[in-house]
Amino acid sequence: MEFKTLILEKEGPLAIITFNRPEAMNASNQQSIADLLAATADIEADDNVKAVVIWGGPKVFAAGGDIKYFSEAPPLEMETFIAKCHAVHDRMVASPKPYVAAIAGLALGGGLEIALACDIRIAAEGAIFGLPEINIGIIPGAGGTQRLPRIVGSGWARHLILTGDMIDVDTAYKIGLVTKVVPLDGLLEAAKKQAKALAYKSPMGVRCAKKCISISETADMPTGLAYEQKTWAFLFAGTDRAEGMKAFLEKRKPNYTCR
Repeated sequence: MEFKTLILEKEGPLAIITFNRPEAMNASNQQSIADLLAATADIEADDNVKAVVIWGGPKVFAAGGDIKYFSEAPPLEMETFIAKCHAVHDRMVASPKPYVAAIAGLALGGGLEIALACDIRIAAEGAIFGLPEINIGIIPGAGGTQRLPRIVGSGWARHLILTGDMIDVDTAYKIGLVTKVVPLDGLLEAAKKQAKALAYKSPMGVRCAKKCISISETADMPTGLAYEQKTWAFLFAGTDRAEGMKAFLEKRKPNYTCR
């Protein structure tokens, strides 16, 4: 499958999405979101893919939305656009396959919102983060007002969203926005290494863990604990659980079959 604004590659159990709009600093528009929707659909349909890396290359992750396009589009078109953004981000969050963001350079606005939809965020030294939408009279509309508070807490989320301030990678690491900082020349390999480690874990275990985490973000504690309890017990009926425990006792690597 060919895309106009990104490159989709597959390496063993990994899929690698590379944003490819260098002339616009990988800013989002209708075409880029359509391409991302199609790429994630391709990944979901491919049973050989167990984990995903998303990045924008070594210069910039993604610098938000295409403001020139936004400035000329009518409200109803913008509603359709942002609905598609939500659709692709929701697909990433709900996917049984873990997504790892490899962030270099700028991750601003809609770019940061894509990263927020990933399970793990790894950044290069010198990366910059922000949700500057308030500075042009709008708000983060692709999940930023909802996912950022759940990741970094209300205090930092309110600061970043209401001020539009940008933060450096050290601050991003300190507040938990990213969980690892690496040299720029090792960023992609670090993300691949992380994704590959996830790819070799129990697919059923990863799927259920992601679902339980998502439930925790919307349900009250008793509901979340009840869901966790049932999911934990459910996994004992699967062959992945049996294989994982058998491999542990036999001191070997497990061979999971996602059942």
